[in-house]
Amino acid sequence: MKSPETIIDLSNLHKSFGINKVLDGVNLVVKQGEDVVILGRSGSGKSVMIKCLVGLVPADSGKIKIWGVDITNLNNHDLNNIRVRIGFMFQNGALYDSMSVRQNLTFALKHHNKALDKKEIELKITEALDNVGLLEAIDKMPSELSGGMRKRIGLARTLITKPDIILYDEPTSGLDTITAREISELIVGLQQKNKTTSIIITHDMACAKRNGKRILILKDGRINAEGSYAELENSKDTWVQSFFKEPKIPKS
Repeated sequence: MKSPETIIDLSNLHKSFGINKVLDGVNLVVKQGEDVVILGRSGSGKSVMIKCLVGLVPADSGKIKIWGVDITNLNNHDLNNIRVRIGFMFQNGALYDSMSVRQNLTFALKHHNKALDKKEIELKITEALDNVGLLEAIDKMPSELSGGMRKRIGLARTLITKPDIILYDEPTSGLDTITAREISELIVGLQQKNKTTSIIITHDMACAKRNGKRILILKDGRINAEGSYAELENSKDTWVQSFFKEPKIPKS
């Protein structure tokens, strides 16, 4: 059987902000169809890493290969040709507050493909909202949506262009336990349906368990541990174990 194609290949990636070294030689390979979860403490460089992946934040040094192309020195035109195949779900949903849900999704589609006609756009919007269970919200404004609904609409906008790679930045942050589980299960279902390659940045261990076939943990700007949820949960490393322990609630 043919082994899966390498889709993402980070090699010795470095990034600093002033004297603050955030990434210190990250190496990562992601294969076609993989769902990879990246854990780490706040400020460990998780979000910076995936922003480097799409050129939103320039790396200081190292290589970022996507489909075998090193994007670190690409011009804007060539970089955008790569970006159109990548979906990025921002932590806050990144909806335009002055636009309705329909207008937000229309904007994403037209930015991706200016040749689409009105009927094609309407069909794609209807399908995307139906996939996340929010077709009835099509003409609502972002201010009318709950936190969970905004996340769902953000997911619909990410998926509407049918990307080959999806990067999720804290998809369940700020949500209650039940809504966070619903978002995690929705991501799993859509990943299986669309056969995409994904990287999920999270600190939500329930999300990591549901979504990650392979889990990586960042520490001091490098990948410190890697394995399945069960393998890491049973690690002998006390620092790795700390991610899997329930926080102690002080007695009143």
